[in-house]
Amino acid sequence: MDPLSLIVLGALAVIIAVILSLGLRGPSASAKAARQAEAERRAAEPVSTEPGSRGEGAGASGAGDDAEPAAPSATGEHLSERPAETPTAPATRLGRLRARLAKSNSALGRGLLALLSRDTLDEATWEEIEDTLIMADLGVDTAGELVEALRERVRVIGTRDPETVRELLREELIRVVDPSMDRELAVAGPDGEPAVVLVVGVNGSGKTTTVGKIARVLVAEDKDVVLGAADTFRAAASEQLTTWGERVGVETIRGPEGSDPASVAYAAVEAGKGSGADVVLIDTAGRLQNKRGLMDELGKVKRVATRPLSEGHRIDEVLLVLDATTGQNGMKQAQVFAEVVDITGIVLTKLDGTAKGGIVVAVQRELGVPVKLIGLGEGADDLAPFTAEGFVDALLEG
Repeated sequence: MDPLSLIVLGALAVIIAVILSLGLRGPSASAKAARQAEAERRAAEPVSTEPGSRGEGAGASGAGDDAEPAAPSATGEHLSERPAETPTAPATRLGRLRARLAKSNSALGRGLLALLSRDTLDEATWEEIEDTLIMADLGVDTAGELVEALRERVRVIGTRDPETVRELLREELIRVVDPSMDRELAVAGPDGEPAVVLVVGVNGSGKTTTVGKIARVLVAEDKDVVLGAADTFRAAASEQLTTWGERVGVETIRGPEGSDPASVAYAAVEAGKGSGADVVLIDTAGRLQNKRGLMDELGKVKRVATRPLSEGHRIDEVLLVLDATTGQNGMKQAQVFAEVVDITGIVLTKLDGTAKGGIVVAVQRELGVPVKLIGLGEGADDLAPFTAEGFVDALLEG
């Protein structure tokens, strides 16, 4: 090969080497710059506290509120920086929920009014009325009592006028639902201390969801609330409650999965007292495999939770959450919890589904405590205060 060709080939080799070098370095430098920019962007972002994130999760050390000495510590979850939701005021929910209740229980109201408006109210018709009430989960004794009272009033007045009969039925139903019961939530603690509300119920009744919804009711009433995630045995219960709290700007005190529920309850009350909260709302485990175990567990939670409080200040409210669609099975659950803990009020969930309205009367009479709240849907604000008059009117509007 002549010298000129060698020079040309040498020059080409140098050019190719330079091009390859620039090509390799270019992307590397670009990727490095991109990574640096991404790192700076991430550093500027707030740490996520959403369930399942790698931020302040169940295993991270947060506020580190110590529970009872020698007990597992519980952590207060940092609240999300997103704006808190504004829950619907409880009073404005009643009309919407009443319409749902009327729709789901329309057969009961229509059936009773049709029977009472017959030209002849003979023994067979009265038996049909009683059967209708029993099928609505009113209870045999209560149904018999209501029929006897209604039968006597219709006989004395001697009328078949639909409006008159409807009013008589309304009055008797309101009487058995008992409007004299105190249905106000006990959420006014002594000066300087929060009211402590314990929520109990079997798993599957919607208990943890109900705790979140009760928090929304209280926030809508301008209450400062602290949540205690003491259902430490069910996977994701603490995460679920934390999410409910974040939605309305409420702090949740929680511990690692499987930790002592009493220590979490203690830490929640201590945190509520320290922050000047109005109400501490504590979710509890709902396992019914062993009544003795349940009794011991809830008894310990009640004892330990009150230790940060002044002498004589006990749990202000114990709410039992019942799934209204379970009917008589729900009654059996209620009886077990009533033997274990002093229930002060009932929350009936899923009353808009296949539930029969009579369960309200049956559970009140069985336990001797009032239904205070009812749930009529899956929405965040589908929980409302219970009133005897509103409930009966909804039954008869169908």
